[in-house]
Amino acid sequence: MSAVDVEDVLDTLFLPLAQGQVALPARAGAARDAVFLRARTGAWVARWRDAFACVQTFKPFADALERSGARLVDVVSPSAPLVLLIPPRQRGEARALFARAVRMAADGGIVVACQPNNEGARSSMADLARLAGALQGASRHKCRVCWTAPLDARVDAALAAEWGALDATRPIAEGAWMSRPGLFAWDRVDAASALLAEHLPPTLGPRVADLGAGYGYLACEIVRRCEGVEVLDLYEAEARAREPAEANLLATLAANRRAIATAFLWHDVTRGLPRRYDAIVSNPPFHQGRADEPALGRAFIEAAANALEPHGVLLLVANRHLPYEATLAARFRALRTVVERDGYKVIEAKEPRA
Repeated sequence: MSAVDVEDVLDTLFLPLAQGQVALPARAGAARDAVFLRARTGAWVARWRDAFACVQTFKPFADALERSGARLVDVVSPSAPLVLLIPPRQRGEARALFARAVRMAADGGIVVACQPNNEGARSSMADLARLAGALQGASRHKCRVCWTAPLDARVDAALAAEWGALDATRPIAEGAWMSRPGLFAWDRVDAASALLAEHLPPTLGPRVADLGAGYGYLACEIVRRCEGVEVLDLYEAEARAREPAEANLLATLAANRRAIATAFLWHDVTRGLPRRYDAIVSNPPFHQGRADEPALGRAFIEAAANALEPHGVLLLVANRHLPYEATLAARFRALRTVVERDGYKVIEAKEPRA
């Protein structure tokens, strides 16, 4: 989310419900629950928690919803009388989410969406209007909320089908990889990850973890380059990465005739790791929204240090300006900069401190 506070976005999203412009449907069992797509926890939970089935694929946000008492579900009914959503910034992913919401509410339901003005609210709401017809709207906290009329035959079913397909896993980089919109560097090989892959030691292993695995690029490079790997775990907070990551990994294992025990773990790395490793590699996230947030990278370093064996090694790549060295020095006895190039740095950290 941008500099606009998430609580402000939520307050604006629920504004038409609070003011009675959109009616909360009477519950008639789980098959007709209201649905909140890409749900975030907040003050709304105290008032409306029992009315909504919440869907969230980003693990830290999903965990926060559960801790707040919201009802988090993996699967929702294909029809709903009311669908709320917070569109993501990536337009293809947002259009697919709008299509999903409109299809769910197509039988007389209502879709309500909210986005900060500086994250594309105008274009997002124009997209929703293309699918569902004329919208009503309101503004608050530098955010825009819009809602449909009860949906009927005015829905553009053909466009909804076209946009729904935008979320599908697809080949990128001239067919070299599978990915999907909304993942980190979803439509390309990230330059920092490529630099780290170039400097992976062939002796890495035998138990290795990739923290923040995305669509699996680094994990696949480990399979290709590191002969000593026997166990490879992919940690990723975004559940939507599982399908392309597993497809890429299976293809790479087969092409390289490797028998490696692999696992994709939907997990918030900042809360620590459940297993121990001989080596960890990572291109850690360093921002939420648009602002740099070095604390995320530092939390990845802490989690890696705690999960490594005494002889273990962390290989990390980051933008050159990010201040990770103090945290690395505090948690490891031996550090060296492997390479600095094109604005990135690869750091090797050995012998984790307790």
